[in-house]
Amino acid sequence: MSPAPPHPAPVRPGATLLVTALTTALVTVAYTAPTASLAATAEAAHLGASGRTWILTGTLVGISALLLTAGSAADDHGRKRVFTVGVAVFAAAEALAALAPGGTVYLAARVLLGAGSAAILAPALGLISHAVPPGPARIRALGGWGAAVGLGIAVGPVYGALVEQWAGWRAVNGGLAVVSAALAAVASAVLTESRADRPRALDPYGVLTLAAGTSCLIAGLAQGRSGWGRPVVLVLLALGVLLLVLFAVVEARVREPMLDLALFRSPGFIAATGGAMFTGLSLVGFMSYLPALLQGVLGLSGLAAGGVLAIWSGLSVVAALQARRLAARLSATTQVALGLLACGAGEAGLYGLGPDSTWVRLAPGLVVAGIGSGVLNAALARLAVSSVPPHRAAMGSGANNTSRYLGSALGVAVTVAVAASSRPTGPGHEAAARALAAGTDRAVLVAAGLCLAGALLAVAARAAEARAGAEAEAEAPARERVAAG
Repeated sequence: MSPAPPHPAPVRPGATLLVTALTTALVTVAYTAPTASLAATAEAAHLGASGRTWILTGTLVGISALLLTAGSAADDHGRKRVFTVGVAVFAAAEALAALAPGGTVYLAARVLLGAGSAAILAPALGLISHAVPPGPARIRALGGWGAAVGLGIAVGPVYGALVEQWAGWRAVNGGLAVVSAALAAVASAVLTESRADRPRALDPYGVLTLAAGTSCLIAGLAQGRSGWGRPVVLVLLALGVLLLVLFAVVEARVREPMLDLALFRSPGFIAATGGAMFTGLSLVGFMSYLPALLQGVLGLSGLAAGGVLAIWSGLSVVAALQARRLAARLSATTQVALGLLACGAGEAGLYGLGPDSTWVRLAPGLVVAGIGSGVLNAALARLAVSSVPPHRAAMGSGANNTSRYLGSALGVAVTVAVAASSRPTGPGHEAAARALAAGTDRAVLVAAGLCLAGALLAVAARAAEARAGAEAEAEAPARERVAAG
């Protein structure tokens, strides 16, 4: 008698959502934790002004360079495998940061943290899609994952400021190392492996050109904050753009590309990647720098600034969890447009901040932007999965998150440049605060305008979807006649 076939591993939808959502929240906590205590962390790690910039930028480099690669590898070689390796690398990076003897090792740990984060974020939506069947249950699950993004942003600055104040910057990283190590063990035990039926060949030239291009581009944006005309900045930006163009050429020529460029003919995929890009550019980039602006203009402590930001990010959690109620009435593309419009209106409500203001002045705008962010995060998670073939779900997640983090890097650079564009009219702290307030007003208007541009892109994609649907309905009778004849 032949041996009985092995029983397939059980799929645990609830456990899968819980593990992927918690780990995603941990990624955003780790990224945003230094924002409210950036100066104190940089000083303690013996980092100068440029090093302070690279505390956040180093993680962005690791994430953006490897997200799409990690998503493609997860689809082809196992989503659980890539995810659990990512959590392990994440834990090792946080431990290295906690034990770093100096600033150089600490910054290297932040880049490694980005690499681990990429291997977590890219397979997450693919794992959820495999565990939860299409329909209302999957919409709820993807909304929960979107809420986890907002939860991490809400917790990160407050956690970072509190722990840094009480126990020092090493304890911030040490605590995250312990939690992520525990999550790695849980993920290994409860997740079920899934992959595409036919793995594709490795795309080494695509991997290299994308990683090098995104790294150069983000490095150039980071260095540009100290002056955009410097040769090193111009060379990095030009090299980044050139390598990304080369990546597109490679993907158009290779037999099995990491990113199928034909997907950009799909209005849904354009809405997913374009919406994610504008989310990073107009919303995440501005909000990432808002705690620093609040400290400079209002004189708030890092902890207080993180608490004000939590109004926005906390409400995004609630709105993402409730966004499933819109799914029966509105398409995901329409939700992206409405979410970006609400975010733009909320950011516009932040206009007029001055040294004599209080944080209460910001509350209405942060509330509106928070609700819009929750709707947006839930809709983008739906589109990231639905706009690509089912066997390429992790690649879709990787493309979506790559667009978001590239947009975030550009958004932070734009916010810093615009906010610093006003010069003090006299000596002293008050003159500097008023100049920063004037620059912040300009940055608010730029961010709101970018939200509007992203919403218009989503509206155009929705119109294209409607036209494609109408054409398909019109062609259906002809196809039926051909089949019958």
